[in-house]
Amino acid sequence: MFTLCGMIGPWQLVILGFFLLLPLFALIDILRNKFTNSNKLIWTLVVLFFPFFGPILYFIFGLKQKIRK
Repeated sequence: MFTLCGMIGPWQLVILGFFLLLPLFALIDILRNKFTNSNKLIWTLVVLFFPFFGPILYFIFGLKQKIRK
């Protein structure tokens, strides 16, 4: 099986890339939309301080708190 530098294989790179891009997508979505009360600040801090679980929590619970146009 192909490994990069003898340590990381292709599936590990896919998983690592997913967890690195997920916070970026969450932050972009948070900053582009309006939220009720001060939820924008709260979700931004959650995603920044908890980079693995924060975006997952945001996509599960935070999308419901956006103000629809």
